[in-house]
Amino acid sequence: MASVDLPARARVERRLDDLVTENRFTIAVVFPTLGAITLLASAEGLLPDPLSFNPYFILFGIAVMRLPLIAGVAPLVTRKATAGLGALGAYTYGIEFIGVLTGYPYGVFEYGIDLGPMVAGAVPAALPLFFLPLVMNAYLLCLLVLGEAARRTVIRVPAVIVAVVGMDFVLDPAAVAVGFWTYEAGGAYYGVPWLNYAGWILSATVAVLVLDAAFDRERLLSRLEACGFMLDDMVSFVILWGVINVSFGNWIPAALAVGYGVALWRIDRFDFPSR
Repeated sequence: MASVDLPARARVERRLDDLVTENRFTIAVVFPTLGAITLLASAEGLLPDPLSFNPYFILFGIAVMRLPLIAGVAPLVTRKATAGLGALGAYTYGIEFIGVLTGYPYGVFEYGIDLGPMVAGAVPAALPLFFLPLVMNAYLLCLLVLGEAARRTVIRVPAVIVAVVGMDFVLDPAAVAVGFWTYEAGGAYYGVPWLNYAGWILSATVAVLVLDAAFDRERLLSRLEACGFMLDDMVSFVILWGVINVSFGNWIPAALAVGYGVALWRIDRFDFPSR
């Protein structure tokens, strides 16, 4: 069918699919590799001020790495899913404001670098771009890894919560190491307090329950199985934060990153075939 015969939304979705398919390796491997290099260079003071931790470069890189997930999920975003994503976006801002003001549920922390425009001078405007894809990636990964067991709520939901929290065991030590944020009292786990992970269990539980209710799992799984690039953002996650953790000698987070990489490899998501 010619593209002109498709509804506008379908044409946009097809073009986005084509864009990601044609640039998979660049998006999922080159961008996170360059991101890791520039973040490490910024942390070591090797870049000039206009480039060091440039918030717009950071946000652009993150947005590009999110493209496979956005393209993959876009055809499945119904009104119900939109409402769920909107509610989670609001929750993300709300819980972060509470955290900044009270120190709960993540511990007392402050941002160490500029992460772009701020809401009320306290919370990055791009926060949902950081948090929601992380949860969705964990959800999709678990659907494939668990197979038939993912049909059972009592298995699926706790497994995704564990996967989300596990991803923060990778992300937070690396983010602290490069100076994205710092915890006032430090922490036993590479400068991260255990309270932070209690907060992540709370937020992961809320997010997973909402996503589980908002999306049609059968359609999601069907799209996931047909769309080879849908978990490429997870590939980027493994490369970006794995490299940074290795560079700082954060061996437990680095090993966890490798674990996620092995899971992706076992479900054939570390492949980049030519079109």
